[in-house]
Amino acid sequence: MKENLNNLWASMEANKNKKISMTIGLDGFVDEIIHLVDKRNDFESFTRIPTLEALGHRINRAAGLSTNIEMVPVQVKLGGNGPILSNALLNYGVNLTYIGALGKPGIHPVFQDLAEKSQKVYSLCDPGHTDALEFEDGKLLLGKLTTLNEITWERFKEIVGNPDKIAAMIDNCTLFGMENWTMLPYMGEIWQGLIDEVFPLLKEKPGGELKPLAFFDLADPEKRTKEDILAAMKQIGKFEERFRAVLGLNEKELYEIADVFGVEADSSANPAERMRSAATKTYAHLGIYCLVVHPVKEACCCIGSEYYQVEGPYCDRPLLTTGAGDNFNAGFCLGQSLGMSPTDSLTLGVCTSGFYVRNAKSPTYSETMDFAMQWAEQNTI
Repeated sequence: MKENLNNLWASMEANKNKKISMTIGLDGFVDEIIHLVDKRNDFESFTRIPTLEALGHRINRAAGLSTNIEMVPVQVKLGGNGPILSNALLNYGVNLTYIGALGKPGIHPVFQDLAEKSQKVYSLCDPGHTDALEFEDGKLLLGKLTTLNEITWERFKEIVGNPDKIAAMIDNCTLFGMENWTMLPYMGEIWQGLIDEVFPLLKEKPGGELKPLAFFDLADPEKRTKEDILAAMKQIGKFEERFRAVLGLNEKELYEIADVFGVEADSSANPAERMRSAATKTYAHLGIYCLVVHPVKEACCCIGSEYYQVEGPYCDRPLLTTGAGDNFNAGFCLGQSLGMSPTDSLTLGVCTSGFYVRNAKSPTYSETMDFAMQWAEQNTI
């Protein structure tokens, strides 16, 4: 891993002044970070329910009876895959346009900083709300999504502009991201609108010039039907006509998508080999440029005929985990947008998320470079 970190440091040093443009959407949430009380010491101090497993036992014990669990809000912050991804990219100096659920008629206060740093923002509706219950071994996200029903293709065109304007905006981007398919009921309609009405207007790239990237994050598709998921995968495949399409998944999502395609994970293999098998076989069904997967302790991607994997800087006592995957995606997408190798891009992803979970904020270029150097030289982060 030390070699990977040294290579990343050199790549970041070479690219630190390079400016790129991205357009990201389409969700937006107000995230309320919450701890659950296990025992109260007094009216001001308490011990937390430490793990999801412990919460599960507590709920099971209440079956047929009842129970009361106190929720203690510890932070209110911007949320949603798109805004968290964008916030991390802005910290890296990306020229960014955001389209999503940021407030109506005005921008909600939690997105004010995002709006001020962005080149342009288009708000389609009020944000959703997430109660993010944080634990040492994961998180439980309880979402209120009704406002997101307003995000349709017609609303998109009403706020952003006609297909010609949308095409001009996309033509100026290195990366175009459309995040949170699961929670946006009309995302498929928007994708299809882009395919039918905008694709024909996009400029053809000169011979030898790389197509821009299109990044997709489904955001936990477990509640969607197999038919819906397969239709979404087919639509993402159509983006390959005009883009280098990238699908980002966490480990749970990887096995869900693998199952939809009928890919069986080898339960007898060790975890690393099981993930490699599931990722490469699922990638073969997608027909896109890249599949990238970010488990808690490592990360991997498939590009072309190759499989790449790197270790992660695992943190057993994270300060904040909600948004860790989006920060990984920001690092990986930035690396790919800058023309870094797959291994450097993965390493930038795990360093970005590694810094985030330890500091509860997205890193700057210099902070990530310091983090990578410290990890490489001291192996203590």
